Amino acid sequence: MDFQLSDDQKALREGLRSFCDGRVPAEALPELEKCGGIDRALWRDLAEMGVFGLRLPEEHGGVGLGTADAVIVFCELGRRLVPGPMVWSHLAAPLVEGAAAGECIVGGVDLAGSDARVVLVEQLDALDKLIVLRPEGVFAVAARDVRATPVATPLDPLTPVFEAGDLPEGEQIGGPSDSRRMRLEGAALVSGLQLGIAEATLELANAYAKGRQQFGQVIGSFQAVKHMLADMFVQQEVARAAAYAAGATLDDPAVGDVERAVSSAKLTAGEAALRNAKTCIQVHGGMGYTWEVPVHYYLKRAWLLESLFGTRDEHAEAVAGCVERATHASL
Repeated sequence: MDFQLSDDQKALREGLRSFCDGRVPAEALPELEKCGGIDRALWRDLAEMGVFGLRLPEEHGGVGLGTADAVIVFCELGRRLVPGPMVWSHLAAPLVEGAAAGECIVGGVDLAGSDARVVLVEQLDALDKLIVLRPEGVFAVAARDVRATPVATPLDPLTPVFEAGDLPEGEQIGGPSDSRRMRLEGAALVSGLQLGIAEATLELANAYAKGRQQFGQVIGSFQAVKHMLADMFVQQEVARAAAYAAGATLDDPAVGDVERAVSSAKLTAGEAALRNAKTCIQVHGGMGYTWEVPVHYYLKRAWLLESLFGTRDEHAEAVAGCVERATHASL
């Protein structure tokens, strides 16, 4: 695979980066936190940028791009910690009217691979629709029909969480194959968000290391700090290769094992996001632990994304199973 971006993909990336830098700068995060992370005006602007209809065919009002392009877009959204159920609304665009246009905010719950006794719904109070992935298919539920209790202190302050009891059955809008496909596509898009976190925290750490002085020198000149930044760069680039490979494999399954590519991306990008966020805090020293420095938002978002569309253990087992099957097939 050639992971060099085409000119069109570079333009797509730069367009989203410019939009996100302008609409969701670091200083805007506390204000978004106050409104529960969802700004309807921002949501409509994301829709106008094509985020939700990116993979819809042009004849259906979409942009007509592929999953590889979507991973690039979600990487940019991850860099700026744009809040909201963007992955779910993107996945729901072909199935739920108004999702692609941003008129209907769609969240989701993945029960297809989960045996959790507690059902957690993110940003339920801002949702119009909830899609539920079950082994038997995809179901749509009106958000107002879900009875849930808000969690007092959510892990990510930009992502309110609600604890729900039994979810309504809802209307079936997709079969078992749709549920499996959406789980894979969702995991690939989340790996894009995680890659964005790995990139952003490296940028923050690098900028701080170049400006902060200690003992009469910038701390970036110290060998230990250089090693940390170098390790962050390696984590970022490995995650980039895995995330791009997942998107490309979903677009063309003939190039490789889709399940292995997606699970590898979710594992690798998740590890990069967590490690880079933690190291970024370490590079900032005492300042890194203060609320005023935005690094804590990145670490909390990285923790949150770890459990979306499959846990680390689930994806590790999936990769191991793919490797075992490939080994047996070659004997």
